[in-house]
Amino acid sequence: MIELEQGFWINPLIGGIIVGFAASLLLLFQGKIFGVTGIVSGAMFSKGSDQKWRIAATLGLMSGAAIVHVVNPAYFNYEFKGSIWMMVLAGLFVGFGTRLGSGCTSGHGICGLPRFSMRSLIAVCTFMVTGGITVYLFRHVLNLN
Repeated sequence: MIELEQGFWINPLIGGIIVGFAASLLLLFQGKIFGVTGIVSGAMFSKGSDQKWRIAATLGLMSGAAIVHVVNPAYFNYEFKGSIWMMVLAGLFVGFGTRLGSGCTSGHGICGLPRFSMRSLIAVCTFMVTGGITVYLFRHVLNLN
């Protein structure tokens, strides 16, 4: 069982408010969905004015992480216990899943669910069930902790 510090909930709450606010502003002023996979993909492969805001958003996400790392590097103390091939395989599956599901968890979960999108509800349920099954299989059946 993981012991949680008192007040452990405050940082995720603040982060969620900031992400929700940013997603709302992007939808309100640009009419765009805050799906990180689509934003980063568009930053790399689209052209023109659409590419500019996507590059700015991608740089903003990376800058935010860099600032948090400078302010409190303890947030980044994590030891990946898997192998490199598992990380590469997981990345390929995530990329395949975002294409198959026409979006990622941020696009469907943060933006689709509040708009009562049935497609997003199905996608988020699929993400969660698939993630749970994958963790169970890897940790309890294959013993790949």
